[in-house]
Amino acid sequence: MKTAIVHDWLVTYGGAERVLQSMLEEFPEADLFSLYDFIPPQERNFIMNKPVTTSFLQKFPRAKVKYRSYLPLMPLAIEQFDLSNYDLVISSSYAVAKGVITGPDQVHVCYCHSPIRYAWDLTHQYLRESGFDQGLRSWAVRVMLHYIRQWDLRSANGVDEFIANSRFIARRIWKVYRREAHVVNAPVDVDGFEVFSPKENFYLTASRMVPYKKIDLIVEAFSQMPDKRLIVIGDGPLFTKIHQKAGSNVDLLGYQPFEVLKDHMQRARAFIFAAEEDFGIVPVEAQACGTPVIAYGKGGALETVIENETGLFFHEQSPKEVVDAVCRFERIRDGFDPDTIRRNALRFSKERFRKEFKAFVNKAISKHFETAHQRRDSSDFYQERFLQPEERHVPC
Repeated sequence: MKTAIVHDWLVTYGGAERVLQSMLEEFPEADLFSLYDFIPPQERNFIMNKPVTTSFLQKFPRAKVKYRSYLPLMPLAIEQFDLSNYDLVISSSYAVAKGVITGPDQVHVCYCHSPIRYAWDLTHQYLRESGFDQGLRSWAVRVMLHYIRQWDLRSANGVDEFIANSRFIARRIWKVYRREAHVVNAPVDVDGFEVFSPKENFYLTASRMVPYKKIDLIVEAFSQMPDKRLIVIGDGPLFTKIHQKAGSNVDLLGYQPFEVLKDHMQRARAFIFAAEEDFGIVPVEAQACGTPVIAYGKGGALETVIENETGLFFHEQSPKEVVDAVCRFERIRDGFDPDTIRRNALRFSKERFRKEFKAFVNKAISKHFETAHQRRDSSDFYQERFLQPEERHVPC
């Protein structure tokens, strides 16, 4: 079957792009579409160096750094992709990719990382963190998000089958679209990590420094525990602000290559994770190193971390809760077995993802053609039963 894969935007290599990479490994013949493509030539291996068909937004002023600013135009842009020559369309969507237009003879399977977060249940958090919670600009953004929600709901009707990356996202899909979603957890390169023991006397967190990752509250918590060392790996727009909050026991290393991140993951006493993530690949990578995870007990972490076996949960995103969780961990840390923790991570391998994903897509294709045959049979029965010979439709 002629296949198209549609991804929201190609700007960096994050969690959604790792999923896209596994999709392309399973469907290497697929053509790739994306609103933007700003991946430099030396980093295009994850998309197999494929050419990418982009939207008109690609050429807009400062699109490379302000691509999110064009959100009001994204629904229009995604609808301009002409996919009429493809039999199978796979969308990798956390914003607008699922809104591509497909016909009744095409199969559209959407791997949904999440319905648009800032348009649905995280709207008010987004407005506060972006400074749009009051004033005239706030009302302009609220009106825009109102229409984005209407479009997003309409575009869900063009999807034949939904796949969610976690049970948490499957519930969000049902809440927003009233559609059932099959769960295929995101792929994690667990084979790229090894267990290191014994652990050393420091804690680790690693993430892009954006508001919802909550790196600031982790840093604040450890600044209140001067006897405990925290290492932070990652860069982003909040780096300077977070650096100002860091005590002398907190080391911010900024962006680091994979080998440095892996080395710290292997040696850390525990990995701290405070975000409400859709799935959360990094905590699984930490577990693949045999490292326990202290995580916020909501979202995908509840499905990847086993309390008191591979980690601990805290239940409020606040420095105090992080401090309490670290103190609880210190009392029982000798009870965590690195090999047990790694075995839990192996459930989320790339090979498992590719097998489950391909099986579900094949099932969706079979279901589509079976339904199409049933409709044709029904139409033939109607014509024979109720129409005169000269009124019947005769295909060419």
